[in-house]
Amino acid sequence: MRFLDPKNDYVFKRIFGSDQSHDILMSFLDAILYEGKGKIEDLEILNPYSAGATFDLKDTYLDVKVKLKNNTTVLIEMQLSNRFAFDKRVMYNACKIYANQLESGEKYYLLNPVIALTIMDFTLFENSPAIINSFVFKEEKQNYNYNEEIKLVFVELSKFNKQLEQLETLAEKWLYFLKNAQLLREKPETLEVIPELDNALEIANLSGLSRDELEEIQRRQMFLTDQETITLFAKEKGRQEGRQEGRQEGRQEGIELGQKNLVLRQVKKIIPEITPEIETQINDLSIESIELLGEELFNFNSLDDLINWLNSY
Repeated sequence: MRFLDPKNDYVFKRIFGSDQSHDILMSFLDAILYEGKGKIEDLEILNPYSAGATFDLKDTYLDVKVKLKNNTTVLIEMQLSNRFAFDKRVMYNACKIYANQLESGEKYYLLNPVIALTIMDFTLFENSPAIINSFVFKEEKQNYNYNEEIKLVFVELSKFNKQLEQLETLAEKWLYFLKNAQLLREKPETLEVIPELDNALEIANLSGLSRDELEEIQRRQMFLTDQETITLFAKEKGRQEGRQEGRQEGRQEGIELGQKNLVLRQVKKIIPEITPEIETQINDLSIESIELLGEELFNFNSLDDLINWLNSY
């Protein structure tokens, strides 16, 4: 018996965002957000996964959006690597969902809370030993809550190292499933006795996939791996060029030059008809804009898409 890796965002949405995921998601969210205290009475998946659906490989991530019975919206995202301005994107998405609840002229009291739950396969908070970190608005000096209308919750799987026999809480069992499911060769009794986790293992069972679904997952994984390789290669090339300069300023310039050259090569592969003027415009971008372009270029289908993006920067 073999299982899919839930950290693949396509697989994550298949497990937690399908029509058969209702009880799975209730158990998971209650464990992660409310320490397994049974505070979630019911929920609705707002953007459910459906078997046979084709997702665009250019999507930078696939999320699961949920509305709880108390009208709180929860946006759940699996993030495999730490991208530039990642923290800002999380805040932006949470605020956008919060603001978009109202039509023009509607009253503010109609707004309901939003929780952005981000599960990461890397370490974001180096100075915190906690695996789950939650953030709300607080008074700066006295540290009391202003409100919890917008809450950001981060789960760092990289910090979770417990073995199967060490699992105690429901949250730990879900974290173990997320981090280690693809390594299992049978259902562990510790997980199997929990109906929702047993159901999650069934959905993650490789033998339950159609050929089309398996190919979709493999394509998605290859795309994500390619994206990560591009980022790592650019950083390494930049370090090498910087080391040749022998000074801090040279190292930074080398990193930036390596990233610009790599992104420019990728742009030419996708849109070979770019002009020298556009190439100059790309070279003149700041390093922050170059990194954003590296993430966005797979969404471009034509030269006009690239030109419109450049004109916005």
